[in-house]
Amino acid sequence: MKKSALLILVILGFVNASYSQDNKHEKDRNAIKSMCGCYEVGFNFSETFSYSEDSTYIPSKKKQVGALEWAELVEDSEGKIVIQHLLIVGDPTNPMIIKHWRQDWTYENTEFYMYNGDNQWNYETKSADEVKGQWTQQVFQVDDSPRYEGSATWVHVDGKSFWENTTDAPLPRREYTQRSDYNVTVRRNRHEITENGWIHDQDNDKIVRIEGKADQLIAQEKGYNTYVRVEKSKCQAAQNWWKDNHAFWAEARKAWDDVYGRGKSLELASKVEGKHLYELLFAMDVATKPKKITKTIESFIK
Repeated sequence: MKKSALLILVILGFVNASYSQDNKHEKDRNAIKSMCGCYEVGFNFSETFSYSEDSTYIPSKKKQVGALEWAELVEDSEGKIVIQHLLIVGDPTNPMIIKHWRQDWTYENTEFYMYNGDNQWNYETKSADEVKGQWTQQVFQVDDSPRYEGSATWVHVDGKSFWENTTDAPLPRREYTQRSDYNVTVRRNRHEITENGWIHDQDNDKIVRIEGKADQLIAQEKGYNTYVRVEKSKCQAAQNWWKDNHAFWAEARKAWDDVYGRGKSLELASKVEGKHLYELLFAMDVATKPKKITKTIESFIK
């Protein structure tokens, strides 16, 4: 084969590989952004197995509830997508809007805050090779404080698009308001895009973590949350609420970004002067000065 022909084949191979990589990246972004919109949500959780040696152990009650939820696209760039979830509850003619969880997706992220129990997150880093082609999903509390995060590759095969990751997390609200016999949830998360929305599939371990001792598994649970897309107009109240409140929460995110940018492990107080952080932030006026928002958030950092 002539050198010129070989050179052409090499160039074509490079072009095709680049195109394939760009195409995969765009498929990833489209899958993530397809989680935005108006959804009828079904939250389903059931404890499956108990391993506790305590004869008085009581399994968590099965939970099955529905909700209407708006997922707002807050940021959309090549390497980062931010989605804010808003619950719509109460009288449909005059609903209440509750700021719910937030998910940030960052491409080839190398810096992590990994949960380690008891309101502590360890700052960790990975090499560029370890996260090549991967997206990190960062999940935040209603007050934009950290919850959990993990990195994995979006998979597009056999007509399916899904992302799977296992990571440590705090107890969900449905659990920590009811029990304190474990302090870490090991979450196996699967986000799968469907024809009419998406599914959040979970297989979770309930773990007792004590420094210097091996983790103790006390129970496992199954979570299966369905997001079925409905008309955008059904979530108009949430869209209006976000227009009125987005600037306030942009300042809160900015304050938290400053905290995360320090690159140090993090420990948060559960309450300050008898109040949770979400109580203090939710009670503030939308015109609250950024300094006060920052000062309030900083007061919870140990």
